[in-house]
Amino acid sequence: MATFGYAGIRVPEGADAPVGPGALAELALDVDPHLVQHVTDAADRDAQYAAAPLHTLVSAEDGSLWIKTSAETNTWATISEPLSAWRPISLKSGFETLGTVGVRRTEGVRVHLKGRLQHTDGTFINDPNCSNVGSVPPDCIPVDLGTWVGGCSLGGDTINAAGRFEVLGSNTSSAYGVAGDILWWYQGPGGTAWVDLAGSYWMD
Repeated sequence: MATFGYAGIRVPEGADAPVGPGALAELALDVDPHLVQHVTDAADRDAQYAAAPLHTLVSAEDGSLWIKTSAETNTWATISEPLSAWRPISLKSGFETLGTVGVRRTEGVRVHLKGRLQHTDGTFINDPNCSNVGSVPPDCIPVDLGTWVGGCSLGGDTINAAGRFEVLGSNTSSAYGVAGDILWWYQGPGGTAWVDLAGSYWMD
């Protein structure tokens, strides 16, 4: 039986016996791994295609597209996915938002934050060690410590335009909070009127 194309699809030729149903079945089996399979979501993908061959493409109803990267395990790489909506963070007592504040997880392993926080009583944020300002949702808690540089107000006596944000990971131990808490570290004199959460960290 002759084969055609890069996929090596089997097609009967003159010397082959006329076995139509069998030849069509073989053609379908050859073509099937190269089709884009359709599912409802990632859970449906895992339920239907965990044992699918390497390079299987699966698309979900929301536009997500994955390719299987293992012939032996249920491992997928994300080619495309729609951005999730911004979600609120939980604020600690004494803090309030200054405009829109939110958290968003993308690509499965990247978490982004945005927005500014300030004290509810208008005083400067000036704790002696660090300030525990809030916490991220449970599905945004990293394995290890997540860190980034955050901006802040330059009003008052301070001369520093930035500080350090941390999100405590599930493998992190701290005297200043628990896994998922957002800590602000700052060494500017006099503290700062507000802090800007804009930044991101890896889940893994």
